[in-house]
Amino acid sequence: MAGATREADERWMREAISAARRAAREHDEVPVGACVVDAGGALLAVAGNRTRTDCDPTAHAEVVALREAARRAGNFRLNGATVYSTVEPCAMCAGALVQARVRRLVYGARDERAGAVESIFRVCDNSSLNHRIELTPGVLEADCRELMREFFRARRVKEGMRGEG
Repeated sequence: MAGATREADERWMREAISAARRAAREHDEVPVGACVVDAGGALLAVAGNRTRTDCDPTAHAEVVALREAARRAGNFRLNGATVYSTVEPCAMCAGALVQARVRRLVYGARDERAGAVESIFRVCDNSSLNHRIELTPGVLEADCRELMREFFRARRVKEGMRGEG
């Protein structure tokens, strides 16, 4: 069973990575991707960051994916669902996961500066809240981390070139 879960986790994380790449390539968004899979293993939603595109500070990949998944499921509670995110969610996204009653969160790279799942805060398994989420960190971590590194490396190069003019 653990092998089957690992295989499914990697499959869905690759889907989230693809969404992150599209967001960066097509919209110059920070490359974070997320997808929501229901209890039966069906994909409900996949999204990349849209904060710049939508001019919306709440349009993080996880929130955009949760909104679409809830619409498709016809319920704001996503009981039994698993969310895959390329990066450890921030406080806003972790709170949204709790509010949606997601069963499980799988994420790739830790976010030491803003992560609210394990790095800075522990929102998803906080005993003070009325819902706790099962956590699986580090799935395809190197790939997820490299996406972020490549994006910010390229951005620094671009900004350096603009500064020379």
